[in-house]
Amino acid sequence: MEKTDEIDRRILNVIQVDAALSQRDIADRVGLSQNALWRRLKRLDEAGFIQGARTRLNAAQLGLDLTVFVMVRTRNHSVEWAEGFRKHVARIPEVQELHRIGGDWDYMLKVVTRGMSGYDAVYRRITTGIELDTVTGLFSMEAMLEDRPLNVFG
Repeated sequence: MEKTDEIDRRILNVIQVDAALSQRDIADRVGLSQNALWRRLKRLDEAGFIQGARTRLNAAQLGLDLTVFVMVRTRNHSVEWAEGFRKHVARIPEVQELHRIGGDWDYMLKVVTRGMSGYDAVYRRITTGIELDTVTGLFSMEAMLEDRPLNVFG
């Protein structure tokens, strides 16, 4: 794994908070010339520290007003089954995240959709065509803290 220095971490911190900043603005914030910044950004990208840039949309403004954390338990723990489950879930656009987890549950999905009828349709897609043991949903009442920048200085 390639190492980062203090300047690299400052760059990463700035761009993860606001990816829309110009290179001039980023360079000014971290105390580099634009050319030096460009070289560092290129190296950080090629080394895999940067995974693209995108715009975060307001789900509620788009009518996507329900977030559900779906907990899944299965009896099959093979690598092949897990990959089949990943592919199955990846075909459902409302599933924002899929995590294999430890503890009482095996997988956790984050679903963002339009209301309860939207979730019911997603639930049916999740549970159809693949063997699952137990599925339950935990409904988010309010996102109190989310999408925080990574602590690159930790």
